[in-house]
Amino acid sequence: MNRLSGLDTLRGVAIVLMITFHISYDLRHFGYINIEITRDIFWVSFRIVIVSIFLFIVGVSLALAYRGGINWRKLIKRLILLLLSSIFVSLATYIIFPTAWVYFGIIHAIFTFTILSLPFINRGYAPLILAVVIFISYYFFTFNMHALFNTIAPILNLPKYHTVDLVSIIPWFSTVLIGVFVVNLKLENYLFNRELLTNNSIINRYLKILGTNSLIIYLIHQPILYLIFNLIQ
Repeated sequence: MNRLSGLDTLRGVAIVLMITFHISYDLRHFGYINIEITRDIFWVSFRIVIVSIFLFIVGVSLALAYRGGINWRKLIKRLILLLLSSIFVSLATYIIFPTAWVYFGIIHAIFTFTILSLPFINRGYAPLILAVVIFISYYFFTFNMHALFNTIAPILNLPKYHTVDLVSIIPWFSTVLIGVFVVNLKLENYLFNRELLTNNSIINRYLKILGTNSLIIYLIHQPILYLIFNLIQ
């Protein structure tokens, strides 16, 4: 895969937004500010933007990596890394938030969407069509996975009322599919090789560093923030 410089920059932007969101979440959790981060329209929209950018980039990256054929060894290594990262996130949040731990957050979703996306690479408009179907079904016909959750939650002892991060398959898989569609139509250079994203400014250089190390930053930043706030208190 030819690495798109602008894609790393955009991923870096998502990292900055995510850290900003989590700092705000921690400030609220420790009582420094009073915001309804899970209900206020600004913060709900802010999170939607962050998750959308991440998952769109996942779709683009997957399609770029495997449009010439699937390298199964590379894919399996990626899936193992994502699976281990998902387990780490679940265990860490279970320790910190035992009644609201993450059982299917962004990393769990990326692991799942990586597998589900493979049949749509090099399939033209197919991912876009499915994305539209998912989107319309979810927002107009209330198609969701609530029934499945209600079935498995007691069995797996999942948090009943709240989790600190949830990225459900429906509707979020549609965002990944749109990313795959963009590469299927070879639009990635048009979208990401833009001066705003590819210029060699100091901001872009730092954003690219963040973007190329996004997984490790995601895994360690919140425990570090939580520890800092704990020590301050």
